[in-house]
Amino acid sequence: MLLDPNTPFFRPLWVRVLCVVMPLIWAGVEVWTGNPLWAVLFGGAGIYLGLALFVWRRPEP
Repeated sequence: MLLDPNTPFFRPLWVRVLCVVMPLIWAGVEVWTGNPLWAVLFGGAGIYLGLALFVWRRPEP
């Protein structure tokens, strides 16, 4: 895994949501400006972060 989702930085929900939403918004900006390569890269990063921070994450007890 490229990042540790159990790092204290990712404990607050708002941080995890922001880390997922920002790359996805930027992917939309790249699509809107006509840069499909960057849109795919940022979209992939947002999807990966969403999976890592919400699906694969195992909260510490």
